[in-house]
Amino acid sequence: MGLTVALAQMDVDFANPGANFERVSQVIAEAAKEHADIVVLPEMWNTGYALDQLNGLADPNGQNTQELLQELARNYHINIVGGSVATARDDRFYNTSYIVDDQGRLVSSYDKVHLFGLMNEEQYITAGKTENYFQLAGAASAGVICYDIRFPEWLRTNARHGAKVLYVSAEWPQPRIAQWEVLLRARAIENQAFVVAVNRVGDDPDNHFNGHSLVIDPLGNIIANAGETEKVKLATIDFSQIEAVRGQIPVFKDRRPELYR
Repeated sequence: MGLTVALAQMDVDFANPGANFERVSQVIAEAAKEHADIVVLPEMWNTGYALDQLNGLADPNGQNTQELLQELARNYHINIVGGSVATARDDRFYNTSYIVDDQGRLVSSYDKVHLFGLMNEEQYITAGKTENYFQLAGAASAGVICYDIRFPEWLRTNARHGAKVLYVSAEWPQPRIAQWEVLLRARAIENQAFVVAVNRVGDDPDNHFNGHSLVIDPLGNIIANAGETEKVKLATIDFSQIEAVRGQIPVFKDRRPELYR
């Protein structure tokens, strides 16, 4: 079994949800035209890191985002890993991801668990507390957001259910892009899974983002790199690789969780 994934490496208009909703509609249409099975969006694509303006910008209960993604999924018959958006719930703000299947059904939602102090996220955002494991396009999958990848125990927690694909959505600034690649390759190797990771491009008032969205196989090999410009990059993943790798080195069977603290 194989899947064609589309990396939606896009710019994000700072503090401009209307423009960003329009851009997402365009990139999803482009991915569908290229016959992708799944399209993956970057982090905080509705607002960017306009954290001090969330009171007027965050999507109430994520309703606008969910409606848009569900409509696009139905219209184009495409599965969507919806990156993440700024949402408002119960007088708090969250960095929230929505996963929608090709019938327009919401199959998972996830609030970012690890908040990034260098971008002041913890001052405005409430951390999530739950895993993000789901089935998408017939494949066991898990999804995390940006800074989460620096916590291998968290990705292993999500991957232990048998995930074959780990989706990552990010706004990862250019000065640390070399670490982005190393961390993602390590997460693929240790979890014996494909990693599909999408980073944005462009600028906000404080940061430059240079993409390098990646698809990585279970051995840590990069099979697609979107480079540094705005584009929709396609790659096909072959799940037969997973069975071969896991059969040789059964890391999940050999775990000693009773010793881990």
